[in-house]
Amino acid sequence: MSSVSYHISNLLEKMTSTDKDFRFMATNDLMMELQKDSIKLDEDSEKKVVKMLLKLLEDKNGEVQNLAVKCLGPLVGKVKEYQVETIVDTLCTNMLSDKEQLRDISSIGLKTVISELPPASTGSTMTANVCKKITAQLTGAIGKQEDVSVQLEALDILSDMLSRLGGTLHSFHSSILNCLLPQLTSPRLAVRKRAIIALGHLVLTCSGNIFSELTEHLLAELKRNESTSTTRTYIQCIAGISRQAGHRIGEHLEKIIPLIVQYCNVEDDELREYCFQAFESFVRRCPKEIDPHIPNVMGLCLKYITFDPNYNYDNEEEEEEEMMETENGEDEEQESDDEYSDDDDISWKVRRSAAKCLEAVVSTRHDLLQDFYKTLSPVLISRFKEREENVKTDIFSAYTSLLKQTLPIQSWLHASDATGKDDVPLTMLQNQVPNIVKALHKQLKEKSIKSRQGCFSLLTELANVLPGCLADHIPALVPGIVFSLADKSSSSNMRIDTLSFLHVLLCNHQPEVFHPHIKTLLPPVVACIGDPFYKITSEALLVTQQLVKVIRPLDKSCTFDAKPYVKDLFPGTLKRLKAADIDQEVKERAISCMGQIICNLGDHLSTDLQPSLKIFLERLKNEITRLTTVKALTLIASSPLKIDLRPILGEGFPILASFLRKNQRALKLSTLTALDILVKNYSDSLKPAMVESVLTELPALISENDMHVSQVAIMFLTTLAKVYPSSISKISGSILAEIFQLVHSPLLQGGALNAIIDFFQALVLTKTAAMGYSELMKHLTAPIYSSGSAGASVTLHKQAYYSVAKCVAALSSACPKEAPGVVNQFIQDVKTPKSSSAVKVLAFLSLAEMGRTMNLSAQRELKTVILEAFTSPSEEVKSAASYALGNVSVGNLKEYLPFMLKEIGSQPKRQYLLLHSLKEVISSSPADGLKPYVEDIWALLFKHCECTEEGTRNVVAECLGKLTLVNPSELLPRLKKQLSSGSPHARSTVVTAIKFTIADQPQPIDALLKGCIGDFLKTLQDPDLNVRRVALALFNSAAHNKPSLIRDLLNAVLPSLYSETKVRRELIREVEMGPFKHTVDDGLDVRKAAFECMYTLLESCLDRLDIYEYLNHVEDGLKDHYDIRMLTFIMLARLSALCPNAVLQRLERLIEPLRATCSTKVKAGSVKQEFEKQDELKRSAMRAVAALLTIPEVEKSPVMAEFSSQIRSNPEMASLFESIQKDSASLSTTESMDMS
Repeated sequence: MSSVSYHISNLLEKMTSTDKDFRFMATNDLMMELQKDSIKLDEDSEKKVVKMLLKLLEDKNGEVQNLAVKCLGPLVGKVKEYQVETIVDTLCTNMLSDKEQLRDISSIGLKTVISELPPASTGSTMTANVCKKITAQLTGAIGKQEDVSVQLEALDILSDMLSRLGGTLHSFHSSILNCLLPQLTSPRLAVRKRAIIALGHLVLTCSGNIFSELTEHLLAELKRNESTSTTRTYIQCIAGISRQAGHRIGEHLEKIIPLIVQYCNVEDDELREYCFQAFESFVRRCPKEIDPHIPNVMGLCLKYITFDPNYNYDNEEEEEEEMMETENGEDEEQESDDEYSDDDDISWKVRRSAAKCLEAVVSTRHDLLQDFYKTLSPVLISRFKEREENVKTDIFSAYTSLLKQTLPIQSWLHASDATGKDDVPLTMLQNQVPNIVKALHKQLKEKSIKSRQGCFSLLTELANVLPGCLADHIPALVPGIVFSLADKSSSSNMRIDTLSFLHVLLCNHQPEVFHPHIKTLLPPVVACIGDPFYKITSEALLVTQQLVKVIRPLDKSCTFDAKPYVKDLFPGTLKRLKAADIDQEVKERAISCMGQIICNLGDHLSTDLQPSLKIFLERLKNEITRLTTVKALTLIASSPLKIDLRPILGEGFPILASFLRKNQRALKLSTLTALDILVKNYSDSLKPAMVESVLTELPALISENDMHVSQVAIMFLTTLAKVYPSSISKISGSILAEIFQLVHSPLLQGGALNAIIDFFQALVLTKTAAMGYSELMKHLTAPIYSSGSAGASVTLHKQAYYSVAKCVAALSSACPKEAPGVVNQFIQDVKTPKSSSAVKVLAFLSLAEMGRTMNLSAQRELKTVILEAFTSPSEEVKSAASYALGNVSVGNLKEYLPFMLKEIGSQPKRQYLLLHSLKEVISSSPADGLKPYVEDIWALLFKHCECTEEGTRNVVAECLGKLTLVNPSELLPRLKKQLSSGSPHARSTVVTAIKFTIADQPQPIDALLKGCIGDFLKTLQDPDLNVRRVALALFNSAAHNKPSLIRDLLNAVLPSLYSETKVRRELIREVEMGPFKHTVDDGLDVRKAAFECMYTLLESCLDRLDIYEYLNHVEDGLKDHYDIRMLTFIMLARLSALCPNAVLQRLERLIEPLRATCSTKVKAGSVKQEFEKQDELKRSAMRAVAALLTIPEVEKSPVMAEFSSQIRSNPEMASLFESIQKDSASLSTTESMDMS
């Protein structure tokens, strides 16, 4: 220790030296010492260091002063509290000194100290005490000072402190308020401005009373309206508060808005500008409260966005035609000069703030799109001629924002909603396109780069929102595009913007519309390919690639002659393709562009073709460009022009084969696709050795670890088997072994399974000896037959039986001669009592898969065998038999369906299994085949829809739903009739049936359902609990799979949904279990279903929800039963991402239940499950807290700050919180929310 003190006292001695360099170096060394974590000062050294540094603040040399200030930061954390108070006292006294330099340095010192104070949440009292000291001094300084610069510094420091440590100053808030309010009327505008900033930081943490006091004061002053200048300040202050704490000002808006509206009409441009800024912040920060005032605000914006009193736009159009023939223009100028000069004109500020406010309205109110296109769009378009550049930029940006809002939502959820209401804004926009182009196309040739860029970004957005809308206007736009590309004064950004617009334009329009203009468009684009700046080159290559497709589209016949343009396109691209010393992006795009040229125009290249292909070969060998080259080769190989690739295949094929060994997944996939196309289109040029080089690489690619790569590899094998059958004999055992391994994998399904089935069928047809039908069958079924014997170690997953059965059926359909023998063998397998249940399951599943496509009626024993299996002791065998009966019936409805219906009627014990068979028949049969039997099935199902067994009712409901899809127009009304039936069981069956008619793909029944789903949802108010539960399940399914069905019904349905989230006392009963009493809540399932619906609505219908009403119910759920709390925590996490502002407004009420959950203790002696349950709850609650903390500005809320400090100070909570943060860092936040 002593060595440190000794070292420091040495430094302190040097600091008193007369030589400024000594003082400087010593201070610098001290700084280094203080920054070390290990340093500890004794009391004496502390005193000396503090005293010395404060003295150095008054040093004659500026550099020494600066260093001394910097030392204060690290010092704060190293000395005791009373020393920090000494530092602060001295600094505050110096702040009031007469010397300007000392004042400046002290205020910097205070800011440094404040930024280094430990946050209150660490629990140290020092921060609070020091802040109180500073605040008392500062409020004094602000209040009584005549010297403005001291006031400004003090306000600045106060703002700093409030923003960082506002919560610790609770006791001072009212004195701070009383000191700041008078400053709003200060004669100096700079003081007012800083006072507004300080108030903005104050309102984040102050209590409700102080906030009301502030708003009352502002309202009173606004009403008094002493002078325009103070009114301006008060409006600015309100806007500032709203920007900082919009969620708090909401409740006062009713009183504020009329006042601001009234001031918009005062003849004072600055005042108007501030009014619009205030409106903008309300629109963005208090969406719910501003709602009733939106029409009014929009009206004002539209009125003032055209407000330009000193400029006459009226006769522009005629003037252009006369081209200013009048010569006396100059005299007029002279006269008006005395009255008015353009420099005084600040009306542009009003127009700009109105445009910004409109942009805020447009971007927050998606629901008003149609009104925007009626009223707002024409006005904005008419203002594109704005003369002031800054304003024009904002008008463009507001219109672009409107276009972005119109962009159809690209997601599977809304795919089925495409028709209907969402089209109206698009048609309205379509009608306004001519006016937009008319307003913009002249500006594309203006000198101003900024306005040209604005035009292009707006047009780019337009072409994205409405593909094809500019087709008629290409002639008007081309000159502007060419002008910007060729203009020497254009900045590089200008050219890049123009090129990217041209790219979007070419992608979104039909090729024919450009053909007349290719002659003018091509030269400037090709010139850009040669531009020295790589970004321009790479954009130009993208455009060229698109142009090639336009000049000669391959997918349709086209009369346009492309030949003359090849000589322009080819050399420029070739030069970039050859260059090795250029930017990576340019290399890649040059390869893609040349690939497109060869693909679309290869037949015009004559002698140039081969050298270009040779370059591709070079690029394949280079690690950086190989992926792009593989893609380009795929493109060329698939070209209908049959480009001659023979010269490069010999060398290229082995290179491609070697890529299959590489670790890069994208490269493997692209290479497999390329090989596939090459084998299809160039099989005659391939040598067996080339194919073998590829085959040796394939076994490693086929594995369950990467299903997609396996699928593509197997598809390539299938192509080989079809196109190049001789190579198949070379397929080594290892490839087949891998494929059989996959078939027996539990993960195999979907695309990969279909690929294997296709491969087996192609393989059998090659008639290769070692891979004939019986061989393949043996390998497929071996593991299952062996599993019956005692020594079997392999037990296959259930999924594997289905995969094997599908492969067996596929092989049998490829070799129809072999099929009857196999069917007989399966029937024998089932009949022998010795067969294991695994063998029986496989036999039934295989019979099912074969029976679906073949008519098995020749097998007389089949029915009896299946019915006997229904009594088997093994559940697996029973369900496989019922699956078999259903599928065999699909293959032969005439014989089997009447038999099945008869059995259902006469065999009550087997009913459940038989109904499952019926479900298979209804799901898998074509509608026409079923039509004759619909009535019989319908009648039979209705007999069973009141069955007491819920499992049976669910199968009946699924059958009814799937059957309704066969003939919706007739059967849906029948289901609707059943709603009025007396029995609750029947009603619940009907509602569940409707659930099975909803799928996430568009279907013919959708239009009918939309009309009547409202009636089915009325069962949400059914007296029977169970019916309400299934109605909620129906609602949830509709909201999830086809939101369009229910979007317009939400107003009617939501009240019933919300009422189901309430706890019903009458449904809670006590059950006696021996000596214990146990409460059972029968309403729990229904509540759970209701909260699940609410969660689904967040994803699909957020724009139709009143989020504040919604939050009320979430809040109740947070205090409910374990299951429901788990759900609402997830909802809360989702809400903080989707509508953070609303959550902020309710924060205080939402945090309480979270805090309660996180701090509960489990009773000692509880069972293990109870501990686990509480643990899960706490984790889930912490996830919600972590999500809340991602909302910007949440830390400024006092409740949240207090809670997060509680978390940090409690070791158990802190470690839980850290582990949650680690989890969410490893998953991206949104995923972890959905996973929870």
